[in-house]
Amino acid sequence: MSYRYETHLHTCQGSACASATGAEMARAHLAAGYTGIFITDHFFNGNTAVPRGLPWRERVNQFCLGFEDALQEGTRVGLQVFFGFEYNYHGAEFLVYNLDKQWLLEHEDVDRLSPRKALALFRQGGGFVVQAHPFRERDYIDHFQLFPRDIDGVEAINAANIGPEGKLMNQRAFEYARMFQLPVTSGSDSHHTDLLYGGGVEVARKMETPADYLQWMISGKLKLMGE
Repeated sequence: MSYRYETHLHTCQGSACASATGAEMARAHLAAGYTGIFITDHFFNGNTAVPRGLPWRERVNQFCLGFEDALQEGTRVGLQVFFGFEYNYHGAEFLVYNLDKQWLLEHEDVDRLSPRKALALFRQGGGFVVQAHPFRERDYIDHFQLFPRDIDGVEAINAANIGPEGKLMNQRAFEYARMFQLPVTSGSDSHHTDLLYGGGVEVARKMETPADYLQWMISGKLKLMGE
């Protein structure tokens, strides 16, 4: 028996580019056969849905609404829901796990730090970092930026990288991970309930905390979905 987890998804409460609430995404992923999901909304230095002029505490409270909505619904319907966020630096994006709302409240303006300082701070606080879709090509991405010494893993399969060009982007991510001996993972990068893409990971036992995800990734025993 295996358990499926979506590691990369967005809600309209936290991400300006998403169309579904946390509760809606929770129900959609349960119906698609997932055991759990990680909410990874765009942080304040990315395509956030949170007004940037608000005080820090208000911003954090609003940012976490998608996760809290998904968690409430997940508890009701039997879906595990974990917190994460997607940190951005000029198009280079990083999925951050194993931190929480309280950590964000205590680290005002972390979004304004240089990437290496921010990534180090996340990891010092007990978080772990996966570089998302490192070779994605889009109009908003000026150039590739790689941080192999500052991350814990590589999203080698981003299931939203579709078609021949998307397949090549993922192949490059696998090669990047191989060159620097970094573990690999998969995520869908879902923004809408009707486009879940089928990414994520399968594991042999249920995860209890985000730290379990890190251990599965380091062990190399994740089954990558979305290939």
